[in-house]
Amino acid sequence: MTTQMIVRINPELKNKVNNLAKAEGKSVSEVVRELLEDYVKNRDIGLYIDDLWQRIGDKLTSRKVGPKEIQRAIQKVRAKK
Repeated sequence: MTTQMIVRINPELKNKVNNLAKAEGKSVSEVVRELLEDYVKNRDIGLYIDDLWQRIGDKLTSRKVGPKEIQRAIQKVRAKK
């Protein structure tokens, strides 16, 4: 379920946003939703950490690094201490 949000902006900015959204084949609502989602994503540390773990997991998978290799690396680092 979605909800509405009222935002007050000056007419010049509204016209520019309308024109840019149309040029991209989007509605103004789509543009605003994307901007708000990016805003939250860039400021929510939990989402940032989840994304970071996902990227780490993807890199390890693509390099065919599994639990055994990770365990060996941990043991090697701990042995240096």
